[in-house]
Amino acid sequence: MTEFTIIPLDQVDEAWVDDLLDQVFGADRAGRTIYRVREGLEPLPALSFAAVDGDGYLVGTIQCWPAALTDPDGLAYPMILVGPVGVAPDHQDQGIGRALMAAVFGAMGVGEKMPLVLLGDPEYYGTRFGFSAERTGGWSLPGPYEQHRLLALARPDSVMPARGVLGPWRLT
Repeated sequence: MTEFTIIPLDQVDEAWVDDLLDQVFGADRAGRTIYRVREGLEPLPALSFAAVDGDGYLVGTIQCWPAALTDPDGLAYPMILVGPVGVAPDHQDQGIGRALMAAVFGAMGVGEKMPLVLLGDPEYYGTRFGFSAERTGGWSLPGPYEQHRLLALARPDSVMPARGVLGPWRLT
């Protein structure tokens, strides 16, 4: 079991993060649909973290991004897009991913400020963290994806349209 520490992501060299994500998701990862959702954006520093081992090596990372669900009338509903969540292949199943998610939850409060959304494994993110596709069935992304993997975590009283397109949230 690896000992690790969670630190702000902006304290880690971007090249290390890119290398880790290439190891986890493949060098072609930037061609995936989810990258279009966050195109041209920077991760939110207060909600993006790294896990480093005792020798200072990067073993995990989580990034959060400003996203918006735009309804058919053109109204944008701000959300936080979670991901990628990446853990080095030789450090998986050691609690690093759960610790990174806990850091995000601790930094913002689960669903307290705005809904969280991600594209991921429903069994993993549903069972461990409460994400669900229950409210995302009418949502779409700008490219191909599997609908059952579009998950959200929000308070029951959060205002989220039943239909919309998820994309970057740009403050203008």
